[in-house]
Amino acid sequence: MALGFDDFKPLTPQEAQQVRRQVKKVSVVRILWVQALAGTLVALAVWGVTGQQSAGFSALYGAFAVLVPAALFARGLRRQQTAADAGSALLGFFVWELVKVGVTVAMLLAAPRLVIELNWLALLAGFVVTMKVYWLAMWLQLKQPACVN
Repeated sequence: MALGFDDFKPLTPQEAQQVRRQVKKVSVVRILWVQALAGTLVALAVWGVTGQQSAGFSALYGAFAVLVPAALFARGLRRQQTAADAGSALLGFFVWELVKVGVTVAMLLAAPRLVIELNWLALLAGFVVTMKVYWLAMWLQLKQPACVN
């Protein structure tokens, strides 16, 4: 049997408030710190494995190419919390997502000019690990007591 819209009932204000109290807020700042830690560890590992300082810096730059745009995105979304209506909040989300993607692309395009002896494989390792570790950061945060942010 398929569920339709008629099978769902809206929550009362009291029920909605109770649900909000039970759901933990995820700290964006904590997620960014875990991503920064992961990017730094990857950079140190790459440097240690290859013995090349330039490879370590390439991996670190890859991590920065994730962290800087993500921090801009988080700051922009925080300002959207006071949006007057859902439509403007959604528009703000898309605008800041576009800014994030644009800054990421610009940083990757600038990498050959900014990183001496750029190692693309190391940069990609730092980029991918830093980008994907936010799932781990969110999971770790949900295991801890609720925080206020």
